[in-house]
Amino acid sequence: MTASLLEPAAREWKETLAHVGHDMYHVPEYVVLDARLYGGAPAAFHFERDGRRLLIPLILRDIPDSDLRDAISPYGYPGPVGSCEDAAFWDQACTAFVATLREQGVVSAFIRMHPLLGAPSPALKEHGVVVHHGETVSMDLTVSEDEMWKQTRADHRNHINRAKRAGTEIVFDDWDRLGEWVEVYHDNMRRVGATSYYFFTREHLAALHDAVGDKMHLVVALEDGEVVGGNTFFSYDGIATGYVSSTRRAPKRYADELLYDSVRRWCKSRGDEVFHLGGGKGGANDSLFSYKAGFSPSRHAFHTWRVVADREAYGRLVRERRPEADPADLTATFPAYR
Repeated sequence: MTASLLEPAAREWKETLAHVGHDMYHVPEYVVLDARLYGGAPAAFHFERDGRRLLIPLILRDIPDSDLRDAISPYGYPGPVGSCEDAAFWDQACTAFVATLREQGVVSAFIRMHPLLGAPSPALKEHGVVVHHGETVSMDLTVSEDEMWKQTRADHRNHINRAKRAGTEIVFDDWDRLGEWVEVYHDNMRRVGATSYYFFTREHLAALHDAVGDKMHLVVALEDGEVVGGNTFFSYDGIATGYVSSTRRAPKRYADELLYDSVRRWCKSRGDEVFHLGGGKGGANDSLFSYKAGFSPSRHAFHTWRVVADREAYGRLVRERRPEADPADLTATFPAYR
């Protein structure tokens, strides 16, 4: 049995991905770039026993004014992935995960689970708390285009047709347009009051594209030659996943719906089997979720896994920094000392 925290260059990281079902969020190049945004160190917990493997991507952050660290998932859905579903194996892996974190001075871990790559929840619950946040939406790309259209809500179909009649042009992978689209994206982030993390820069997006190559794509919508919206998305091992998207708001502009429709048809033509749209803000059943739900009836539960590796240190930090919080309640803000 081996259990360790890996650095991105470790051969075990990519070797494990060759043996387990996974998504772009688990690839070391992705974790490295996301860790820069968080100001943390990229890592992955690796467990292997009798040829079976498990991997959890992590970003390790220093806890201010202490010699301790905590761990969070990279942006997206990079939950644990393993090469088997055997309950005993997962229990051993989770036991080793908690012990390894504690040995490395990591107090807690906040893990976003992958809605399409489910991990056995009984083992996770034995070693932490699993919180259900809501549902995400995916499009089944194995059905016919006619069936995808039938599954699309009437108002979305109407808006897609209006955008086509208005002459909205959809262009894939013209990365010279990236800077123009980032301006649109930043305008929208300012409008909704997003935190600084979500202001992804042109440099970050370009670096991510350079790192993962043709597994990342840019699609933009043009009106009279002007970029009015766009999506960045991944196409990886049969799974298409939206990364960030934004369209300039204006009356009677429906480029956003046309973008989603165009992306799903393009991904289907390339052999992808599912397009995961994600859910509402924080998994909530909000207007964003309702919008995405209008494209497909497919739903997936979204959970987070909260782990306390060092209970004594965790309790001390909470009492010192947020004395009004209950250290035993892992279902509220987590970690509670942040």
